[in-house]
Amino acid sequence: MALVPYDDRDGFIWLDGKLVPWRDAKFHFLSHSLHYASAIFEGMRCYNGCIFKLTAHSRRLIDGCKIMDMNFPYTVEQVNAACMEAVKANNISDGYIRPLVWRGAQQMGVAAPQANIHFGIAAWDWPQYYKGDILDKGIRVTTSQWRRPAPDTAPVHVKASGLYMICTISKQAAEAKGYNDALMLDYRGYVAELTSANFFMVKDGVLHTPMADCFLNGITRQTVIGLAQDLGIDVQERVILPDELATADECFATGTAAEVTPIGSIDHIAYAVGPVTRKIREAYGTLARTPKAEAA
Repeated sequence: MALVPYDDRDGFIWLDGKLVPWRDAKFHFLSHSLHYASAIFEGMRCYNGCIFKLTAHSRRLIDGCKIMDMNFPYTVEQVNAACMEAVKANNISDGYIRPLVWRGAQQMGVAAPQANIHFGIAAWDWPQYYKGDILDKGIRVTTSQWRRPAPDTAPVHVKASGLYMICTISKQAAEAKGYNDALMLDYRGYVAELTSANFFMVKDGVLHTPMADCFLNGITRQTVIGLAQDLGIDVQERVILPDELATADECFATGTAAEVTPIGSIDHIAYAVGPVTRKIREAYGTLARTPKAEAA
């Protein structure tokens, strides 16, 4: 399949208050965010023209701006409206939405309090991240050499672009070895998450997931916990040691892009795509595709 560059497509990108032609959505080489990772983003999915959990994502974006000391001038309602404008302008039914906030080129240096704050939103067709046989067999995962940082060393509860540097090199290393993704431990050596998805495992019918104390408490993660509880499945948020992975019956990952993706193996440990994973995946798919049922 030929690669379609993201800077050479038809359509429109919402940029600083207006729609601009896709190819014209550019910024300067000396933008602060490019050099110092002073940017935060969101990832949203659109089903049948409706953005799933739109308000939750918009609130998290604004909260992240406050933590990152970025004077973001938009309200939740304005972010919601801008995201929907980008979706409609590109005629998206099932797709992906990427809002991004970043510091511009007014100052160059570690501190840039006078740099302009920019806000853009792209939306494109993207029906499914994983599909086909992989959803029946599960993805192959290997353990990364990189670990999630301690909460007093980075803004770990913000979807900050700089935090994804170790995710990129972890996933690229995994793919080079024939895996689909990498499992990351945290700074203490506990199980944390995949490179861009939260982690769950099933043991004796009980759903276990790591405490989100040093990584992003994903909106999909929160949704899946609620769905599991509604289904009568016991959910335990706790410390998970790497040795426990060998005793799990099922494992799966959750995220806006990944949705609910079964894990078929972690390193040498194989898992079946079992009944709990299938039940939760079905419930999530139904909820996400119910028009306007879960816009908040």
